[in-house]
Amino acid sequence: MARRRKRRSRRRLEGRKILECVPQFTLETGEDKPVTAARRFIQANGIAPPALLLVRRNEHTVDRYFWAEKGLFGAQYVEENHFLFPSLRTQELAEQVGVGAAK
Repeated sequence: MARRRKRRSRRRLEGRKILECVPQFTLETGEDKPVTAARRFIQANGIAPPALLLVRRNEHTVDRYFWAEKGLFGAQYVEENHFLFPSLRTQELAEQVGVGAAK
């Protein structure tokens, strides 16, 4: 029996494109849980939102978090609901203006 492909959500793909324009930081968890490591990294480095944090749990697993004005969120949630985040709206507008100027 043939396997069906998983349907790709347009909304999530759009959110992924918007998140690509946000600054990214990569870090290791160390002894902490991934969320705790992300929060400590943000506090230690004074990172301003919006930012995407890639937290390496082990050699195979990377957790993605989005640092917004409202707090720390899972990146997948933000991809699907990017319209709820005002900082991403400004990124989206800047991206559209940049694309419009290039034409």
